[in-house]
Amino acid sequence: MSLPERYAFIAEWYDQNAAIIRSYQLLFYASDNTVEMYDIKNRRIFLKRSKIDNVRFEDLYIGGTINVHSRQLNLVEYADEFTKKQLSSKKEKTLAMIKPDAVSKFGAIIDMIYGGGFLIANAKMIQITRKDAEEFYQEHVQRPFFDKLVRFMASGSIVVMELMGNSAVTEWRKLLGPTDSSKARSEAPSSVRAKFGTDQTMNACHGSDATETGQRETNFFFGPEKKWKNTAKLSGSTCCVIKPSAILEGKAGKIMMAIVEAGFEVSALQMFHLEKANAEEFFEVYKGVVNEYSEMVQELCSGPCFALEITGKGERTAEDFREFVGPADPEIARNLRPKTLRAIFGRDKIKNAVHCTDLPEDCPLEVAYFFQILAD
Repeated sequence: MSLPERYAFIAEWYDQNAAIIRSYQLLFYASDNTVEMYDIKNRRIFLKRSKIDNVRFEDLYIGGTINVHSRQLNLVEYADEFTKKQLSSKKEKTLAMIKPDAVSKFGAIIDMIYGGGFLIANAKMIQITRKDAEEFYQEHVQRPFFDKLVRFMASGSIVVMELMGNSAVTEWRKLLGPTDSSKARSEAPSSVRAKFGTDQTMNACHGSDATETGQRETNFFFGPEKKWKNTAKLSGSTCCVIKPSAILEGKAGKIMMAIVEAGFEVSALQMFHLEKANAEEFFEVYKGVVNEYSEMVQELCSGPCFALEITGKGERTAEDFREFVGPADPEIARNLRPKTLRAIFGRDKIKNAVHCTDLPEDCPLEVAYFFQILAD
């Protein structure tokens, strides 16, 4: 079944130079993946209809962020009734939470999420307090398992994600499998809980049970009311960034799995949508040094990226991870070091799957850029 021709949204862009928010009507043509934009205030065409490869139909939902020619646009409302009617019921959100018992398997679970056709709109690794857990699970306060559940949830790091998709609540719960992990293994052996769960409490993941719950639970972790502290150690670590092109190609979970299987630990994780100014600032050390600097910046702000803090190898963490990532050019990596990340997952020198800190002395700066400066 072919997609309808045109969808219309109101998009906002923060103009840093003028320190104002500019509003546009954004039209997306599904037949050829083209975008057209109108400046609402000045009542004129801002962008003639043109093909934007990094904008996909599945990225278009209220609250979503897309990048058009290095401008980070936030989709704030539907611009016509047709778009609202077509998408409001389909672009459903749900919360996916990886519990403390399964955080070590987060790469495999994220790979299953992408394999299930979901879009990860937001993600971060945090540790919650018992008070936070009690607030989140307040509807279970009278249940006999409540105390055990909140103690468990506050016992270690968790990964929370905002998933988007058609019937996201139902489809994510289907992928999760039955609440009891042993029941999941007999009734849904390919489900998340069958593979990674232990019992009814330590059952790997949580999923919202209704559309309204999905809204409440995603707002609990990603809304403006609460400020969550990330799990970054900010010392003895190095930085890894899974690039937008690798995420677009569904490789993020597999890259995370490969990192853990190589003996490294991921001590912090968060998804970011970088503005061009952020990407330029982060890559400033390469300006005038690497010929591909402009293309590197463009790639990093072309869509969402995952920032990871890497630990686990002691004093040699930075050097060992740099070796594991491999040469910047995947073709060279495939010839010289075929088992490295870029050899396996990279496409070319710009879309080479991951960035990692090159010099050990730069590690604290790069980790802090994501997990202190941007995260605050």
